Amino acid sequence: MTTQTIDGIRNFSIVAHIDHGKSTLADRLIQLTGAMSEREMQGREQVLDSMDIERERGITIKAQTVRLAYRAKDGKDYVLNLIDTPGHVDFAYEVNRSLAACEGSLLVVDASQGVEAQTLANVYQALDNNHEVVPVLNKVDLPAAEPDKVKQQIEDVIGLDASDALQISAKTGIGIPDVLEAIVTRLPAPKGDPDAPLKALLVDSWYDAYLGVVVLMRVVDGEIRKDQRIRMMRADADYEVDRVGVFTPKMVEKASLGPGEIGFITASIKDVADTRVGDTITDYRKPTEHALPGFRPAIPVVFCGLFPVDAAQFEDLRAAMGKLRLNDASFTFEMETSAALGFGFRCGFLGLLHLEIIQERLEREFNLDLIATAPSVIYKITLTDGSEIEIHNPVDMPDPVKVREIHEPWIQATILTPDEYLGSVLKLCQDRRGVQTELTYVGNRAMVKYELPLNEVVFDFYDRLKSVSKGYASFDYHLTDYRAADLVKMQILVNADPVDALSMLVHRTRAEGRGRAMCEKLKELIPPHMFVVPIQAAIGGKIIARETVRAFRKDVTAKCYGGDITRKRKLLDKQKEGKKRMRQFGKVDIPQEAFIAALKVDV
Repeated sequence: MTTQTIDGIRNFSIVAHIDHGKSTLADRLIQLTGAMSEREMQGREQVLDSMDIERERGITIKAQTVRLAYRAKDGKDYVLNLIDTPGHVDFAYEVNRSLAACEGSLLVVDASQGVEAQTLANVYQALDNNHEVVPVLNKVDLPAAEPDKVKQQIEDVIGLDASDALQISAKTGIGIPDVLEAIVTRLPAPKGDPDAPLKALLVDSWYDAYLGVVVLMRVVDGEIRKDQRIRMMRADADYEVDRVGVFTPKMVEKASLGPGEIGFITASIKDVADTRVGDTITDYRKPTEHALPGFRPAIPVVFCGLFPVDAAQFEDLRAAMGKLRLNDASFTFEMETSAALGFGFRCGFLGLLHLEIIQERLEREFNLDLIATAPSVIYKITLTDGSEIEIHNPVDMPDPVKVREIHEPWIQATILTPDEYLGSVLKLCQDRRGVQTELTYVGNRAMVKYELPLNEVVFDFYDRLKSVSKGYASFDYHLTDYRAADLVKMQILVNADPVDALSMLVHRTRAEGRGRAMCEKLKELIPPHMFVVPIQAAIGGKIIARETVRAFRKDVTAKCYGGDITRKRKLLDKQKEGKKRMRQFGKVDIPQEAFIAALKVDV
């Protein structure tokens, strides 16, 4: 490969907040460069969002890549490698690894909504990767668009020069040719030595039923060819390359890929676990001396139990999780058992949206009925003998006598909100034990930074934030550290039996309120039985809240016409005895929606 061709390559990603138009802009670029014909594009919005859930929810979950051919105004031919990235905070790790494969970014900002929390988070990630960033104002055709105001916002909040920001409408196609010109004129070409030993960055991998594991990679130095023997440096595994190619967005095979190019390889790899994201691919016979720095692995922060409603589906659930794990390396699971729910799995997720999407995919793609337990985070517990343990299931909590200290994870949250909702947002954060660290204004919008316990965020913080701000506030967070906290294990007892799926670790000051709310909710949701069902919230042996589900009552005195009252009394006493015995041995059925609704309880 000559340097001339490396000069003609541009690797870039599109970063933005959720719903600011990344995938629509990618569609227009694909259309304008002729990568897909009008007929192929017809009726297909968001070409790169291939999953059903992505299309229905209108969000990008997996970063997707496409290679476009473009002839610039100066008559020179360019190869553009575009990576479309997710905008949601739960998928920030997808953004991070996409940015590492590129030299530049298009920062898309909605001209009517302005800079949002995720815009900030993603652009800082791009700048950390030494990217050249081109600001793009999208949706300028909307009546509410204020491009000049948003340009000022970009300069004030992010500190980027936005005087020559592009003004486009990805939906109607206004200004798209200018975007292509800006990519080739304002973004740098990649650097790389074609004669050096092969060095390539493993950007992503997924499982294909026909090809085995498909590896997406960015070649830094050297060349990768078909039939070449390669080595994964961190995994210490060798493979022979079956096919090399690029996405246009269809798979197109090529003889080889050189420095600066982004493409895929297959090498009869059976398990995605062997292809760790961030690994360095090199030549088996002539390896490179230094591996690339790679990425921090995606660490699950939210855990919950997933159990099949029908115990007979347990093996189906195990197989389904194994298949999902092939395409989502950040999803982890291990087997666990529960007295109330039987056999299931303890699963780790990157956040609540990730949890919701995995659960929805399991139910939809594999036809499973699932019950999810209360989401919890990792707690670090120091025992009285000085040893430290980590727990992510409240059921595993050791005896309080043996516990010296409990540490919980804290996050740094950035919230952007119109100032009329600021009071409600601050109150919400204070109620969740938050500590305010910063409050600044940009025009009529406030940017507030809070330190919050992750435990208070994983339940329903995002939903509450959206409702108190009428949907206008945006939220981004990252983990900071672990801090000591006065936490207690709260159990829910139904008919004196603990329901481990509903037990949780809560702050002592909030335990009573949360316990009372859960008991009230369960009282509405548990159907009446033939006997009285008490619902109690307890901390250790102390009951802190109680509700009672009244029993069905059969009228046993119906057959007594008049006569002595003692006869009726005898029948009623006999019924009472029967109910008492029934309550002793009776089993209470808790419907699935009761679990889900009880976990969404708002205190």
